[in-house]
Amino acid sequence: MMRLTVNTFLTLDGVMQAPGAADEDPSDGFTAGGWQVPYTADADFGEIVTSWLETPHTALLGRTTFEMFRAFWPQVDDSDPVARAINHTRRYVVAHAGYEPDWGETTVIDSADPLPAIARLKAEGEGELKVSGSAQLAAALHEAGMIDEYHLIVFPVVVGGGKRLFADGSPPRGFAVRSTRTTASGAVHLVLAPEPFRTGEYAVEDGQEVTRLE
Repeated sequence: MMRLTVNTFLTLDGVMQAPGAADEDPSDGFTAGGWQVPYTADADFGEIVTSWLETPHTALLGRTTFEMFRAFWPQVDDSDPVARAINHTRRYVVAHAGYEPDWGETTVIDSADPLPAIARLKAEGEGELKVSGSAQLAAALHEAGMIDEYHLIVFPVVVGGGKRLFADGSPPRGFAVRSTRTTASGAVHLVLAPEPFRTGEYAVEDGQEVTRLE
């Protein structure tokens, strides 16, 4: 079975939209694009992202992220390890029937009902199925409980609105923290594994505060 991971960049207020440029994704009037860039000029960030992409994997992308990647990364030569990994990996894109990806070894998954196809891909494949960005796809996979691990880099900036990884109405879920790392510029890398959501309460027993987990 393939392990499905989500790899993305987030602001402190949970926004993942347009981290790399003002015009990357201005949908819904988003005007804060490029918020990530001031925090990436250190070796730590490069090491983390390179480790994400150099791990052998198959890419799974939403159409918007796929088109951003297709427009940008083929311009970068293979001396860049991130470009080399992105340009030459096998990939799937969730898009409408008849969509022509026109980029390397890319297979289209019909966006009319993508989850059964992704479930079959997970069940029948091997290695890692890696989602980069792709807010709508990531949200659908979270709701369906299909994500095995999240690799997130949270940057010390807020933008006040935009596409969020966990939007209002997302199913509650807990996470086990597998690892953390803080970059020189203050971004925090988190590796998280979903687990059941739990609650509890604080109470007083014999004059002492105690914690009760449900």
